[in-house]
Amino acid sequence: MTSHHEMTTPPALNGKQKKALRRLAHHLDPVVHVGREGLSESLIRSADQALLARELIKVKLGQNCPLHKKEAARQIAERTGSALVQLIGKTIILYQPNPELPDDKRIRL
Repeated sequence: MTSHHEMTTPPALNGKQKKALRRLAHHLDPVVHVGREGLSESLIRSADQALLARELIKVKLGQNCPLHKKEAARQIAERTGSALVQLIGKTIILYQPNPELPDDKRIRL
C-alpha cells in the first residue's frame, strides 16, 4: 500500500521556517514510535495519518530500532513525502502541510 503523500514533493524549508517549526514542535509529544520492527508499512501509515491531522509531528526511535537514526529519519521523511525539520537525539521532527485542514489548525510559515 502506498502512502497518501508518497507522490508529493516535500516542502522546501529555509532556516527561518525550520526554526519556527522547531519552536512549535518543542512542546509536542512523539506520536509515532519506531521499535524493533523498523519502518513497517503500518508505521509509515501511522506517520502519514498523523501528518495529515497535525502537519507537524515527532517520531521517537526506540533503542530496538534496527536502523541508524539518520537513515530512519531520511526514510520516514521520504516515504511520507514530508520535510525533515530536525533530528535531535533519537527524536525526528517532520512537517507536511495539509491544505485541507481548517485555517485554525494549519501551520502558517
